[in-house]
Amino acid sequence: MTDTPDYAGHRARLQEKFRLSGGDALAEYEFLELILTRAIPRRDVKPLAKRLLARFGNLAGVLTAAPEELLDISGVGEGVVCLFRIITHAGARIARTALQKGPVLSDWVKLSDYCTMTLAAEKVERFVILFLDAQLQLIKAEPQQTGTINHVPVYAREVLKRALNLNATHVILVHNHPSGNPEPSANDLKVTDNLVQVLAAGGIEVCDHLIVGRGNALFSFKNKGLL
Repeated sequence: MTDTPDYAGHRARLQEKFRLSGGDALAEYEFLELILTRAIPRRDVKPLAKRLLARFGNLAGVLTAAPEELLDISGVGEGVVCLFRIITHAGARIARTALQKGPVLSDWVKLSDYCTMTLAAEKVERFVILFLDAQLQLIKAEPQQTGTINHVPVYAREVLKRALNLNATHVILVHNHPSGNPEPSANDLKVTDNLVQVLAAGGIEVCDHLIVGRGNALFSFKNKGLL
């Protein structure tokens, strides 16, 4: 008969705590432990969970970290990276579905969750547009362009054409900064101003432009008085 590893009892207690009380009852490192056990079944993962949180700040930062950065952490392998990507992609799909229930701008948490889960882990800049109807309900969330590490081209007239084809009356612009800093660049300000003017000429209102950084970092043009 072999001895049961010490961590086995700890895992069982964590799982029971989660089963009885849900994720909110767990500390962030404990929740991350439960996730890691799915990729690392035969090792104590508490030290790894704490290393990951120390490096990336919080659970969102860990799950959306770039694969090469994760692989730099001792104990992280391709299985962990793949699991994190599965979770973030599943989260993005769930968040997109949640956006379809009622006016998009009525729930900031749902909107920010969709943006961060969709773009925070990207290694190059991507531009996504949420096309909305007159009741501000989501018609379609559609990728427009994929760029480089620090630039993504956006063509205002193509955006206007697509909005008109979808019978959209409002849009929300979303793109990411792979550097992690969501503050807008001079070019971001210029592109936004151009899009606002071109779309306004077609009767389309830009409700906001959101820039996604690392983890849950998010910059809103509307909230900062830039729209």
